[in-house]
Amino acid sequence: MFFVQKKDDLGINWGKFYRNIIALVVPMALQNLINVGVTATDVIMLGAVGETALSGASLAGQVQYIMTLFLFGLTSGATVLTAQYWGKGDREAIEKILGMAVKAGVFVTALFTVAALVIPDLLMLIFTSDPAVIAEGVKYLRIVAFSYIMIGVTQAYLYIMRSVERVVVATVVYLASLLCNIILNSIFIFGLLGCPAMGVSGAALGTLCARILEVVLVAGYARFFNKDIKLRMKYVIHTDRILFRDFMKYALPVVINEVMWGLGTAANTAILGHMGSPAVAANSVAQVARQLATVVSFGLSSAAAIYLGKTIGERKMEHARAYAKRFIWLSLVMGVLGGLIILAASPIAAAVLSLTETAKGYLRFMFFVMSYFVVGQAFNTTMVVGIFRSGGDTRFGLVMDVTTMWCCSILLGFLAAFVFRFSVPVVYMILMSDEIIKVPITLWRYRTYKWLKNVTRETA
Repeated sequence: MFFVQKKDDLGINWGKFYRNIIALVVPMALQNLINVGVTATDVIMLGAVGETALSGASLAGQVQYIMTLFLFGLTSGATVLTAQYWGKGDREAIEKILGMAVKAGVFVTALFTVAALVIPDLLMLIFTSDPAVIAEGVKYLRIVAFSYIMIGVTQAYLYIMRSVERVVVATVVYLASLLCNIILNSIFIFGLLGCPAMGVSGAALGTLCARILEVVLVAGYARFFNKDIKLRMKYVIHTDRILFRDFMKYALPVVINEVMWGLGTAANTAILGHMGSPAVAANSVAQVARQLATVVSFGLSSAAAIYLGKTIGERKMEHARAYAKRFIWLSLVMGVLGGLIILAASPIAAAVLSLTETAKGYLRFMFFVMSYFVVGQAFNTTMVVGIFRSGGDTRFGLVMDVTTMWCCSILLGFLAAFVFRFSVPVVYMILMSDEIIKVPITLWRYRTYKWLKNVTRETA
């Protein structure tokens, strides 16, 4: 029915709208799924080598995780502008923004590269004091650090391509990278095909090779296939000052937002980590379930940012209002489906995994909490990352996330765990309350329509 509806009073063909959204959401959902697959693959392979190797690589991976938070903030700020300039039809402005995004990506990743090569021991000490784990992590960092700048270039380029509706290329690049990573990890970690068994160093080398493949594929696409938006070195070297001010205006709040959110997630893990290994084990499984259940929802939020940004750039404000309302309903549908998937997976996970009875009890409760948490997260992510950012409203999300997470759920969770000594289920429910608290706040912000702004300039 959705795909054959006639035009409404605004002249909107809703069937075409849904087809366009599916064309955006499916590749981005696959990208999210691939990213989860990369993590799962490394965990499985290094888990077979030993707990120390797995712990070292996992904790060393936190360095890249923090780096990608900065990158995501920068690229999301860039897509606020590029989606609207795409709707406006100003390709020169998009190429200038692409040049700035690549330069910013290289700058950020270069700092992390130097740190990982010069002070890897100190970086590992942030996450652990175990000398054996630190030693394994240092081995990993000294190899994988050479991939950081490549990540900066590819992520900046591919995110800009997503904002101009070139979403399939990223899916192809990341899928090829995943397959390369799986094959080379197997060879280098376990010493297949005559290669020496390298353990954690092999995992790092496999990842580095996969990143090299990404850069080669992106360069090939940019050189031979992309005829619309070019990566021009003159715009990488020379920055348009006016566009740079706009870029930082919308990117900086997103950078801070993503970093604070990432630190908040780490704080939740730390609080549960002091409540015993059963709580840690159950939470690790629940988080993987959440990631899998929200791949479509996160793809939908990115699609909303792209589609609405383009519509606002075309100065079709009434259309943007109508589209935003549909995105809200779609987010609720995807959130409910994700919650049902988690509820259905709960008994299966408890039966299959080798956990203690205490951990299984925690797991069942955590899955129940996650079943409604993902509904709130789907709604709020579509609002903040999709709808609000499409109109340049990046500061509101920062203020709301910091307030609801750090001043509410984390603070109250900390007090519940260490002052009032509440049980693990009660503490977990409090820690996971931020997305529910956000729902009425984001709904209020949406109804003000303060997010609905055209942020483009006349650049000619």
